[in-house]
Amino acid sequence: MILSDFDLWNYIRNGRLRIEPFSEDVVRENGLDLRIGRQIARFNKNSKVFDTKKSDAANFYTLEEAEEFVINPHEHVLLHTLEYLALPKDLMGFVNLRSSYARIGLTIPPTIIDANFEGELTIELVGGEFPVKLYSGDRFLHVVFARLSSIVEKPYTGKYQGQRGVRLPSFR
Repeated sequence: MILSDFDLWNYIRNGRLRIEPFSEDVVRENGLDLRIGRQIARFNKNSKVFDTKKSDAANFYTLEEAEEFVINPHEHVLLHTLEYLALPKDLMGFVNLRSSYARIGLTIPPTIIDANFEGELTIELVGGEFPVKLYSGDRFLHVVFARLSSIVEKPYTGKYQGQRGVRLPSFR
């Protein structure tokens, strides 16, 4: 079942869904709008092979911290949310790009938030046909939450648990 704003408010007020920092305007009709954080990781263009068993991801990205970022045409970047989320064991989320950003050609791959995940989200964003300037603090994602049919038996405790800022990929 997809949660309405009424359900989301109940989860938030009861402390079952934590959002920090919390602002009432992030709660929307059927989800939460999340804001852009202050870090970006740009993919380095090179001919080196990324070996998922041996490579250090830090060698394939350039990290930046700022209040605004220009996303170049067709550029792949990692952004993070300003908000730190903590989901209960009976809730998961579907992450979508807000439609205004999609309408200017930006895209994100399908992304979900697992039950029991806690942390800021790291999201891949792909540029469109022209450069776009983004600002830290702007709402850019919409997360739709679904209540699971039961509490998960194996809640998320993975390598991205508790992440803050942009978290580079890890295969180990």
